[in-house]
Amino acid sequence: MTIDQHLNGEVATAAASGNAATERFATDKSPYAAVQDTPPERVDLLARSVLEAVYDTIRKHQVTYDEYNALKAWLIQVGKDGEWPLFLDVWVEHVVEEVATDHREGSKGTIEGPYYVPDAPDQGAKGSVPMRDGEQGTALTWVGTVTSTDGTPLDGAKIELWHADNDGFYSHFAPGIPDWNLRGSFTLGADGAFEIHTIQPAPYQIPTDGACGKLIAAAGWHAWRPAHLHVKVSAPGHELLTAQLYFPGDEHNDDDIASAVKPELVLAPGPQADGTVRVDYGFVLDPVRA
Repeated sequence: MTIDQHLNGEVATAAASGNAATERFATDKSPYAAVQDTPPERVDLLARSVLEAVYDTIRKHQVTYDEYNALKAWLIQVGKDGEWPLFLDVWVEHVVEEVATDHREGSKGTIEGPYYVPDAPDQGAKGSVPMRDGEQGTALTWVGTVTSTDGTPLDGAKIELWHADNDGFYSHFAPGIPDWNLRGSFTLGADGAFEIHTIQPAPYQIPTDGACGKLIAAAGWHAWRPAHLHVKVSAPGHELLTAQLYFPGDEHNDDDIASAVKPELVLAPGPQADGTVRVDYGFVLDPVRA
Protein backbone atom coordinates (compact mmCIF):
# COMPACT_ATOMS: atom_id res chain seq x y z
CA MET A 1 0.00 0.00 0.00
CA THR A 2 1.55 3.29 -1.06
CA ILE A 3 1.01 6.85 0.08
CA ASP A 4 -1.69 8.78 -1.79
CA GLN A 5 -2.63 5.79 -3.95
CA HIS A 6 -5.33 6.82 -6.44
CA LEU A 7 -8.25 4.47 -6.97
CA ASN A 8 -10.83 5.49 -9.57
CA GLY A 9 -10.07 9.14 -8.97
CA GLU A 10 -10.17 8.88 -5.18
CA VAL A 11 -7.15 8.93 -2.89
CA ALA A 12 -6.52 6.16 -0.36
CA THR A 13 -4.80 7.44 2.79
CA ALA A 14 -3.66 5.92 6.04
CA ALA A 15 -6.05 8.13 7.97
CA ALA A 16 -9.00 6.91 5.90
CA SER A 17 -8.02 3.26 6.21
CA GLY A 18 -7.27 3.70 9.90
CA ASN A 19 -10.57 5.36 10.66
CA ALA A 20 -12.40 2.70 8.67
CA ALA A 21 -10.66 0.00 10.71
CA THR A 22 -11.55 1.77 13.95
CA GLU A 23 -15.20 2.11 12.93
CA ARG A 24 -15.34 -1.52 11.82
CA PHE A 25 -13.86 -2.68 15.13
CA ALA A 26 -16.44 -0.68 17.07
CA THR A 27 -19.22 -2.15 14.91
CA ASP A 28 -18.20 -5.80 14.76
CA LYS A 29 -16.57 -6.41 18.13
CA SER A 30 -17.98 -6.20 21.64
CA PRO A 31 -14.75 -6.41 23.59
CA TYR A 32 -16.06 -5.28 26.96
CA ALA A 33 -18.79 -7.91 27.11
CA ALA A 34 -16.21 -10.70 27.09
CA VAL A 35 -14.34 -9.30 30.09
CA GLN A 36 -17.12 -7.62 32.05
CA ASP A 37 -16.79 -10.14 34.87
CA THR A 38 -13.01 -9.87 35.14
CA PRO A 39 -12.10 -9.59 38.85
CA PRO A 40 -10.52 -6.30 39.93
CA GLU A 41 -7.46 -8.27 41.01
CA ARG A 42 -6.84 -9.35 37.40
CA VAL A 43 -7.29 -5.79 36.09
CA ASP A 44 -4.96 -4.49 38.78
CA LEU A 45 -2.33 -7.13 37.92
CA LEU A 46 -2.34 -6.41 34.19
CA ALA A 47 -2.46 -2.63 34.51
CA ARG A 48 0.36 -2.56 37.04
CA SER A 49 2.48 -4.95 34.97
CA VAL A 50 2.17 -2.77 31.88
CA LEU A 51 2.97 0.37 33.84
CA GLU A 52 5.94 -1.27 35.53
CA ALA A 53 7.32 -2.22 32.11
CA VAL A 54 7.01 1.43 31.06
CA TYR A 55 8.70 2.61 34.25
CA ASP A 56 11.55 0.14 33.72
CA THR A 57 12.06 1.40 30.17
CA ILE A 58 12.18 5.03 31.33
CA ARG A 59 14.69 4.26 34.07
CA LYS A 60 16.85 1.88 32.03
CA HIS A 61 17.19 4.23 29.07
CA GLN A 62 17.06 7.57 30.93
CA VAL A 63 14.11 8.89 28.94
CA THR A 64 14.14 12.70 28.71
CA TYR A 65 11.20 15.09 29.03
CA ASP A 66 11.51 15.94 25.34
CA GLU A 67 11.22 12.25 24.46
CA TYR A 68 8.31 11.86 26.88
CA ASN A 69 6.45 14.78 25.32
CA ALA A 70 7.15 13.45 21.84
CA LEU A 71 5.58 10.17 22.95
CA LYS A 72 2.48 11.98 24.23
CA ALA A 73 2.13 13.87 20.97
CA TRP A 74 2.54 10.67 18.96
CA LEU A 75 -0.04 8.77 21.04
CA ILE A 76 -2.52 11.60 20.51
CA GLN A 77 -1.86 11.48 16.76
CA VAL A 78 -2.40 7.70 16.64
CA GLY A 79 -5.89 8.34 17.99
CA LYS A 80 -6.58 11.22 15.62
CA ASP A 81 -5.51 9.10 12.65
CA GLY A 82 -7.68 6.21 13.83
CA GLU A 83 -4.64 3.94 13.78
CA TRP A 84 -4.95 2.13 17.11
CA PRO A 85 -6.24 -1.05 15.40
CA LEU A 86 -3.34 -0.84 12.96
CA PHE A 87 -0.73 -0.23 15.67
CA LEU A 88 -1.97 -2.98 18.00
CA ASP A 89 -2.56 -5.56 15.27
CA VAL A 90 0.85 -4.98 13.67
CA TRP A 91 3.06 -4.81 16.77
CA VAL A 92 1.18 -6.49 19.62
CA GLU A 93 -1.37 -9.04 18.40
CA HIS A 94 1.14 -11.74 17.39
CA VAL A 95 2.14 -12.27 21.04
CA VAL A 96 -1.50 -12.36 22.21
CA GLU A 97 -2.21 -14.99 19.52
CA GLU A 98 0.83 -17.01 20.58
CA VAL A 99 -0.32 -17.14 24.20
CA ALA A 100 -3.97 -17.80 23.34
CA THR A 101 -3.28 -20.80 21.07
CA ASP A 102 -0.22 -22.47 22.60
CA HIS A 103 -2.33 -25.45 23.74
CA ARG A 104 -3.50 -26.43 20.25
CA GLU A 105 -2.59 -29.68 18.54
CA GLY A 106 -4.11 -28.82 15.16
CA SER A 107 -3.15 -26.24 12.55
CA LYS A 108 -1.13 -23.20 13.47
CA GLY A 109 -2.76 -19.79 13.36
CA THR A 110 -1.60 -16.21 13.43
CA ILE A 111 -2.96 -12.68 13.71
CA GLU A 112 -6.30 -11.50 12.35
CA GLY A 113 -5.14 -7.99 11.44
CA PRO A 114 -7.36 -4.90 11.22
CA TYR A 115 -9.22 -5.59 7.95
CA TYR A 116 -11.57 -8.49 8.68
CA VAL A 117 -15.26 -8.05 7.82
CA PRO A 118 -17.79 -10.72 8.88
CA ASP A 119 -20.58 -12.18 6.75
CA ALA A 120 -18.80 -12.35 3.40
CA PRO A 121 -20.94 -13.89 0.63
CA ASP A 122 -21.13 -17.69 0.82
CA GLN A 123 -19.89 -19.57 -2.24
CA GLY A 124 -20.57 -23.15 -1.12
CA ALA A 125 -17.76 -25.69 -0.89
CA LYS A 126 -16.46 -24.90 -4.37
CA GLY A 127 -16.44 -21.44 -5.84
CA SER A 128 -14.70 -18.14 -6.49
CA VAL A 129 -14.40 -15.08 -4.31
CA PRO A 130 -16.13 -12.02 -5.77
CA MET A 131 -13.74 -9.99 -7.90
CA ARG A 132 -13.76 -7.27 -10.51
CA ASP A 133 -13.66 -7.95 -14.23
CA GLY A 134 -10.00 -8.15 -15.17
CA GLU A 135 -8.85 -8.39 -11.53
CA GLN A 136 -5.06 -8.10 -11.59
CA GLY A 137 -2.94 -10.95 -10.24
CA THR A 138 -2.12 -14.57 -11.03
CA ALA A 139 -5.16 -16.86 -10.85
CA LEU A 140 -4.96 -19.18 -7.85
CA THR A 141 -6.82 -22.44 -7.25
CA TRP A 142 -6.71 -23.64 -3.66
CA VAL A 143 -7.90 -27.10 -2.62
CA GLY A 144 -7.89 -28.91 0.69
CA THR A 145 -9.94 -30.40 3.49
CA VAL A 146 -10.90 -29.40 7.02
CA THR A 147 -10.68 -32.16 9.62
CA SER A 148 -10.67 -32.60 13.37
CA THR A 149 -7.50 -33.63 15.16
CA ASP A 150 -8.58 -37.28 14.91
CA GLY A 151 -8.76 -37.01 11.12
CA THR A 152 -12.56 -36.85 10.85
CA PRO A 153 -13.76 -34.53 8.04
CA LEU A 154 -15.81 -31.69 9.49
CA ASP A 155 -19.26 -31.44 7.92
CA GLY A 156 -20.49 -27.85 7.99
CA ALA A 157 -17.04 -26.33 8.46
CA LYS A 158 -16.70 -22.79 7.15
CA ILE A 159 -13.71 -21.00 5.65
CA GLU A 160 -13.79 -17.21 5.54
CA LEU A 161 -11.20 -15.84 3.12
CA TRP A 162 -10.13 -12.25 2.53
CA HIS A 163 -7.03 -10.62 1.13
CA ALA A 164 -5.63 -7.50 -0.48
CA ASP A 165 -5.73 -6.86 -4.20
CA ASN A 166 -2.69 -6.63 -6.45
CA ASP A 167 -2.08 -3.05 -5.25
CA GLY A 168 -2.22 -3.98 -1.56
CA PHE A 169 -5.69 -2.59 -0.81
CA TYR A 170 -8.64 -4.24 0.96
CA SER A 171 -12.27 -3.80 0.02
CA HIS A 172 -14.31 -1.92 2.64
CA PHE A 173 -11.18 0.00 3.68
CA ALA A 174 -10.09 1.81 0.50
CA PRO A 175 -12.11 3.88 -1.98
CA GLY A 176 -13.08 2.65 -5.41
CA ILE A 177 -13.14 -1.07 -4.56
CA PRO A 178 -16.53 -2.84 -4.59
CA ASP A 179 -17.75 -4.22 -1.29
CA TRP A 180 -16.80 -7.87 -0.80
CA ASN A 181 -14.13 -7.75 -3.50
CA LEU A 182 -11.73 -10.64 -2.77
CA ARG A 183 -13.79 -11.70 0.26
CA GLY A 184 -15.82 -14.89 0.46
CA SER A 185 -17.10 -17.63 2.75
CA PHE A 186 -17.10 -21.33 1.87
CA THR A 187 -19.34 -23.82 3.68
CA LEU A 188 -18.19 -27.42 3.38
CA GLY A 189 -20.03 -30.70 3.07
CA ALA A 190 -19.64 -34.07 4.78
CA ASP A 191 -16.26 -34.74 3.15
CA GLY A 192 -14.81 -31.49 4.52
CA ALA A 193 -13.36 -30.70 1.08
CA PHE A 194 -13.13 -27.29 -0.57
CA GLU A 195 -11.95 -25.70 -3.80
CA ILE A 196 -11.45 -21.93 -3.85
CA HIS A 197 -10.63 -19.72 -6.82
CA THR A 198 -9.04 -16.32 -6.28
CA ILE A 199 -5.90 -14.41 -7.28
CA GLN A 200 -2.48 -14.49 -5.65
CA PRO A 201 -2.06 -11.26 -3.68
CA ALA A 202 1.06 -9.10 -3.75
CA PRO A 203 3.27 -7.92 -0.89
CA TYR A 204 2.40 -4.44 0.35
CA GLN A 205 3.41 -1.77 2.80
CA ILE A 206 1.18 -0.95 5.73
CA PRO A 207 -0.02 2.68 5.61
CA THR A 208 2.89 5.03 6.20
CA ASP A 209 1.29 8.47 5.91
CA GLY A 210 -0.07 8.49 9.46
CA ALA A 211 1.27 8.15 12.99
CA CYS A 212 2.39 4.53 12.55
CA GLY A 213 4.38 5.58 9.51
CA LYS A 214 6.11 8.28 11.55
CA LEU A 215 7.21 5.64 14.06
CA ILE A 216 8.49 3.41 11.26
CA ALA A 217 10.49 6.26 9.73
CA ALA A 218 11.86 7.48 13.07
CA ALA A 219 13.00 3.95 14.04
CA GLY A 220 14.48 3.18 10.62
CA TRP A 221 12.18 0.19 10.10
CA HIS A 222 10.54 -0.99 6.89
CA ALA A 223 6.75 -1.16 6.46
CA TRP A 224 6.41 -4.30 4.35
CA ARG A 225 4.14 -7.27 4.82
CA PRO A 226 4.71 -10.37 2.67
CA ALA A 227 1.93 -11.48 0.35
CA HIS A 228 -0.70 -13.39 2.31
CA LEU A 229 -4.19 -14.84 2.39
CA HIS A 230 -6.30 -14.28 5.52
CA VAL A 231 -8.60 -17.05 6.74
CA LYS A 232 -10.92 -17.89 9.59
CA VAL A 233 -11.83 -21.57 9.78
CA SER A 234 -14.67 -22.74 12.03
CA ALA A 235 -16.78 -25.83 12.66
CA PRO A 236 -19.36 -26.85 15.27
CA GLY A 237 -17.70 -28.08 18.46
CA HIS A 238 -14.26 -26.86 17.42
CA GLU A 239 -12.06 -23.90 18.20
CA LEU A 240 -11.99 -21.07 15.69
CA LEU A 241 -8.73 -20.92 13.75
CA THR A 242 -7.51 -17.55 12.46
CA ALA A 243 -4.50 -17.65 10.16
CA GLN A 244 -2.61 -16.05 7.33
CA LEU A 245 -1.02 -18.11 4.56
CA TYR A 246 2.18 -16.99 2.87
CA PHE A 247 4.08 -17.71 -0.33
CA PRO A 248 7.63 -19.06 -0.56
CA GLY A 249 10.38 -16.79 -1.79
CA ASP A 250 8.86 -13.54 -0.52
CA GLU A 251 11.72 -11.34 0.70
CA HIS A 252 9.73 -10.24 3.73
CA ASN A 253 8.76 -13.68 5.07
CA ASP A 254 11.74 -13.40 7.41
CA ASP A 255 11.24 -9.78 8.51
CA ASP A 256 7.48 -9.21 8.35
CA ILE A 257 6.65 -5.88 10.02
CA ALA A 258 3.81 -7.68 11.85
CA SER A 259 5.95 -10.66 12.98
CA ALA A 260 3.14 -12.98 11.87
CA VAL A 261 4.87 -15.50 9.58
CA LYS A 262 5.31 -19.09 10.81
CA PRO A 263 6.95 -21.90 8.81
CA GLU A 264 3.77 -23.99 9.01
CA LEU A 265 1.84 -21.22 7.24
CA VAL A 266 4.02 -21.02 4.13
CA LEU A 267 2.31 -22.59 1.13
CA ALA A 268 3.84 -24.75 -1.59
CA PRO A 269 2.16 -23.47 -4.78
CA GLY A 270 2.52 -25.39 -8.00
CA PRO A 271 2.58 -23.45 -11.30
CA GLN A 272 0.21 -24.90 -13.91
CA ALA A 273 0.63 -25.17 -17.67
CA ASP A 274 -1.99 -22.45 -18.22
CA GLY A 275 -0.04 -19.91 -16.14
CA THR A 276 -2.22 -20.24 -13.05
CA VAL A 277 -1.12 -21.48 -9.64
CA ARG A 278 -2.52 -24.39 -7.60
CA VAL A 279 -2.18 -24.84 -3.84
CA ASP A 280 -3.07 -27.91 -1.77
CA TYR A 281 -3.38 -26.91 1.89
CA GLY A 282 -5.92 -28.01 4.48
CA PHE A 283 -6.72 -27.35 8.12
CA VAL A 284 -6.94 -29.41 11.31
CA LEU A 285 -9.19 -27.92 14.00
CA ASP A 286 -8.98 -28.61 17.72
CA PRO A 287 -12.16 -29.72 19.50
CA VAL A 288 -13.42 -27.22 22.06
CA ARG A 289 -11.93 -28.11 25.42
CA ALA A 290 -14.36 -29.15 28.13
